[in-house]
Amino acid sequence: MLQYGERKPAAPPDRTTDGTQLTQARAGRSTPEMQYVAAREGMEAEAVRREVAAGRAVLPANPRHEALEPMAIGRAFRVKVNANIGASATTSGVEEELEKLHHAVHHGADTLMDLSTSHGDLDAIRTALIARCPVPVGTVPIYQALEAVGGEIAELDLESYLRVVEKQARQGVDYMTVHAGTLRDHVRLTHGRVTGIVSRGGAILAAWMAHHGAENFLYTGFDQVTEMLREHDVTYSLGDGLRPGSIADASDVAQFAELRTLGELQRRATDAGVQTMVEGPGHVPMHKIRHQVELEQDWCHGAPFYTLGPLVTDIAPGYDHITSAIGAAMIGWHGASMLCYVTPAEHLGLPNKDDVKAGLVAYKIAAHAADVAKGHPGAQAWDDALSRARFRFDWNEQFRLALDPDEARRKHDENLPQDAFKDAKFCSMCGPSFCAYRISQDERVLSGAPAVAGEAEAHDVGLTFRRR
Repeated sequence: MLQYGERKPAAPPDRTTDGTQLTQARAGRSTPEMQYVAAREGMEAEAVRREVAAGRAVLPANPRHEALEPMAIGRAFRVKVNANIGASATTSGVEEELEKLHHAVHHGADTLMDLSTSHGDLDAIRTALIARCPVPVGTVPIYQALEAVGGEIAELDLESYLRVVEKQARQGVDYMTVHAGTLRDHVRLTHGRVTGIVSRGGAILAAWMAHHGAENFLYTGFDQVTEMLREHDVTYSLGDGLRPGSIADASDVAQFAELRTLGELQRRATDAGVQTMVEGPGHVPMHKIRHQVELEQDWCHGAPFYTLGPLVTDIAPGYDHITSAIGAAMIGWHGASMLCYVTPAEHLGLPNKDDVKAGLVAYKIAAHAADVAKGHPGAQAWDDALSRARFRFDWNEQFRLALDPDEARRKHDENLPQDAFKDAKFCSMCGPSFCAYRISQDERVLSGAPAVAGEAEAHDVGLTFRRR
């Protein structure tokens, strides 16, 4: 789905194969993907190139992902939203995941992560998703690496991990979560936490380090992983294996010790020509959110911040798409570049297609609210266009501009289903006698003013708002 005001170029561009997006940008070259992003975001291609070259933005675009319509993640761009899907040992398969993919893209996902685990054929699921997915696809390679060694954590090693990374890169994965900053000393700092380690990748590596009495092999082998990603132009998403899983654990010494290490790794990766973003929490109460962004921007050299939520309270299982969307709007306002959605199934089970929709709608609202709050060019134009339609009682235009037109129309039509009511100057809330908008318009006429004020300057960007 394009955002209001976002212009989709006529066709996906020819793909860059000579180096990574980062090395091309630093060489002063504006790639076809950068030009495509510039057209979508309403920017100059040179501005996109500068952000990528500085490491303040990433453009995840594996050349083997042929269905990709490129996009960028960074503070200079609209706040993006990721949708997690994936099969598990107990449920789902290829067809179910493709259905989730359809719902995710239709409702506005900017990227998609395949978090499938313990399924009979992980490669088949991923191949099917990448072939049909127009947005960047991310994975967490350690999941499949663990499957490859029969689920025995102690049998993991760098070589088996790199084989999975290469396989997934050749399939067309655009970015990968790598928990290279979770160190032995950091894990010890979590022993007094209320909820311990909640990241699957972080927990796997903590167990591996405890068994072997050795440092995280993704940290000691970081340069080898980096070289593999550089070869295929896969973007790093440096994973926060020690993110807080409860507000009691937010901003603790373990989380921030890992964040400092992620800053070190981010610098090493970008120096090597690999695009890098940094993952963030988690569960954080509202009064601690801004500090999270400030530290990440300082310690990680302005790299894009990709956050899960954060959830601002822990008391609402079944409604965590709401508890987290509150935090997501705030952290996006303060500078996070991409928000990983949380669905109503969070903490309870595997999300289905309806959970995917609910999570995405909540997060598209949060992302847009953040864009408005930070004054992103053109963001409020969408709100203003819908408000004008609402005041004019232009119901069909209000539906068209709504984030979820089908739901807006359904709610309106529950009590006033007839087509004649699409021109009515009231809804079923107030009826014809108590509608404040109608009374306000009448007052204007009695005062000698036009009932509906002149339109603001025409904003043709509204014409480009559509769904796939």
